Parts: sequence; structure tokens; C-alpha cells
Amino acid sequence: MALAWLVGVWPPPLWWRDHWPRVTAMMRDRSPATAWRPTPLKDIAPVLQRMVIIGEDSRFRTHHGIDVSEIADALRSWRQRDRLRGASTITQQLAKNLYLSSSRNPLRKVKEAVTALRLELALSKDRILELYLNVAEWGPGIWGVDAASRAYFGVPASRLSEEEAAELAATLPHPRTSNPTLRPERTLERRNLILARYHGVDVYIPPEEETDSLLMAVSAPVIPPALDSLEIAVPLSGDSTQDSLTARRTDAQTTRRTDATDAQRRTADSTRDSTP
Repeated sequence: MALAWLVGVWPPPLWWRDHWPRVTAMMRDRSPATAWRPTPLKDIAPVLQRMVIIGEDSRFRTHHGIDVSEIADALRSWRQRDRLRGASTITQQLAKNLYLSSSRNPLRKVKEAVTALRLELALSKDRILELYLNVAEWGPGIWGVDAASRAYFGVPASRLSEEEAAELAATLPHPRTSNPTLRPERTLERRNLILARYHGVDVYIPPEEETDSLLMAVSAPVIPPALDSLEIAVPLSGDSTQDSLTARRTDAQTTRRTDATDAQRRTADSTRDSTP
């Protein structure tokens, strides 16, 4: 029974050689009323295809559905940082989109890996890439690369520039929370790394976390000031307070007496000056 569940998907991977899905499991999960139109790979700019491979799965053309090296790197990262980052290949992401869900259940991840291996056995690399670009989510309710290209840049997928293609590729890890219109600064940072790699610069493009913990706002730590920089007002005791009030009243009375004496003196001087 467990084995049947593990390998049981419908339709079987071989079906996708010459058929398009009307709707995928991920579309049903996130956008029940999705309407989308597939775009053949020949109508998708080659520069976009290359940017997506650079940003999502640099060994796509050489692995067999699962990138063992990437999984090993992810496990090392987990041991060092106590956080599991993503290691999914494009084929695994296609398996998740076609058949599964965004659940992080470990059993779902196992089935995703098995399904990815079956997709690799049944389909060519170009067909896997073609399907992935068409069923991936590129923003809230935006499914397929052509819809994304038109929504963000107003052009079909065949006419994307290098910068636009890299920006779309940078959208894929978190399309609902980081895209050309929502938190674009984060998308642009990743776009610049993808562009640099495309032009031969040996830069590191960090894989996205398997959780969305990087999206949470992190409050700046509160650093208390040094004690010697604080001016602390020490409350007065009862006797000290009474003494202070008495001193203030005495000062006030003395000031009033002085002012009265000065006023009398000025009046007397004025009287003498006005006497004929």
C-alpha cells in the first residue's frame, strides 16, 4: 500500500510527452479559478530559459531529477545553522506543481523525489523545462511564463530582455512575496546575481530557504546605553523635600521684599524730582 502511494500519480509521467495539463495540483491548491494558456518552448526567449536554470538549478542538464550534491550542501547547512534550505531541482518543482502541494511534510518530499525520477525517465530535459516554465507560479494568480512576462513587462515571453529575463527568474523562489511589483528590491538583488553569473562572473547565488523564515521581519536588537551615560534623577526623601520647599519659599519672600523696597525708593526719587 505504501509503495502504491509512493509511485502512484495520475496521469502517469509519460502522458506529459505530448499533453498539457488543464490545471495542476498547485493551481487547484492556490487559485481554484485559474485560467492559463501554455506557451511552447520555441516561443520562450532562450535567455529566459538560461536565466531560470542559473537561478533555480544550475546542474539541471546533468542530473537525473535529484541533485545529490545540492542535497549534501543543504544537509551541511542544516547542521551548521539548524535551518534546512531548499535543494529542489527544476524536475522536483515540476513534480510538486503537477501532482502534489506546497506541504512541507517529509513524506511529501519523498514522493516528490520519486516522481521527479519518473519524470526524468519519461521526458526529455527540454520538455521538463517547457512544462515547468508554463505551470510555475510567477506571482499571486499568475501562472505560466508568458502571463508573467505580459503582466510585469507588457511583452510576450519571446521578447524579454536580459534584465527582464533575470528579474523573472529571480521571482521564482517566492513569487507571492517577492516579485517585480512586491518587494522589488529583494528581487533586484537576486536578479543582479543571476545576471552576473550569466555574464561569466563567478558569484554565489544563495538557494532559497525551505521555510519562509527569511521573509519575516527581524527586529533590530535593543542595545541598552552605558550606565555612565545615563542621567538618573534620584527621588528626594521626605525631609529633603520639605527642606527644599522651605528654601524656595524663603527665596521667594526675600525677592518680593527686595522688589518692594526698590519700588518705594523709585517712588521717593520721582517725588523729589517733581517738587518745584
